[in-house]
Amino acid sequence: MSDWNAGIIAEFRANEGRVGGQFEGAPMVLLHHRGRKSGAEYVAPTMYLRSETDPDVIYVFASKGGAPANPDWYRNLTAAGEATVEVGIETYQVKVTDVTGADRDRIYAEQARRYPGFAEYERRTAGVRTIPVLELSRTP
Repeated sequence: MSDWNAGIIAEFRANEGRVGGQFEGAPMVLLHHRGRKSGAEYVAPTMYLRSETDPDVIYVFASKGGAPANPDWYRNLTAAGEATVEVGIETYQVKVTDVTGADRDRIYAEQARRYPGFAEYERRTAGVRTIPVLELSRTP
């Protein structure tokens, strides 16, 4: 884990899921995932968008800051199909589903509307890759 991620994770946990700096005021989630090859456990901080119709669903965006490749956590989560997340002071299990087509486009557009940096990430990846959107659904 990078020192940058470690700092965000520590700040998240010390402040009931809130962080400052470039993420101040943004909804943040800590994604717990296991390396599909290494088996090592990882935690990745990222922004999320809560579903407007289902309080048990959040969406995360494998933007990797507009890099040409998907982040490792995306491949790990889709391979596993399930994960643990920390949202605020809650920790719970989720089912992981790749969102595609018009649903993906609608959800991504809403995230880009709320946080224009996501529109820039999409611009950077145009013609290279489509930034994946994952649905994380709380499991009982």
